[in-house]
Amino acid sequence: MGTIKLPNMRFYTYNGVLKAENELGQQISVDVTIHYPIETAVKDDDLETTVSYVDVYETVEKLVTTRQFKLIESLAQSLLVKLLSQFQQVTSIDVSVHKFYIPLPGIYDPFIISVSGTPSDLEGWGY
Repeated sequence: MGTIKLPNMRFYTYNGVLKAENELGQQISVDVTIHYPIETAVKDDDLETTVSYVDVYETVEKLVTTRQFKLIESLAQSLLVKLLSQFQQVTSIDVSVHKFYIPLPGIYDPFIISVSGTPSDLEGWGY
């Protein structure tokens, strides 16, 4: 079993509960780790039989930049469901969304929401 990791993909979005977050926007970053049998998927050195990290990036970019969410938890779950439905050869996927600006006083690192799932978790999500 192997992994493809796409860490720290950064996007400017208009996600959040507060009006200012929706109007001014903010930067978030997304980490995706895809678990699948790389050793069998790449034995013929053919992009068509494996998971293209370019396709993963483009899927994340499109969802993150074209949809608006109040909760980054909803964004993380939507990314997970979309990726699981698009890349059916995977065994599991991990998604983390990092929110850099949180309207709270204090000094802190980004807040992070992480979700994980398998293709069997798609049941009930409408895909």
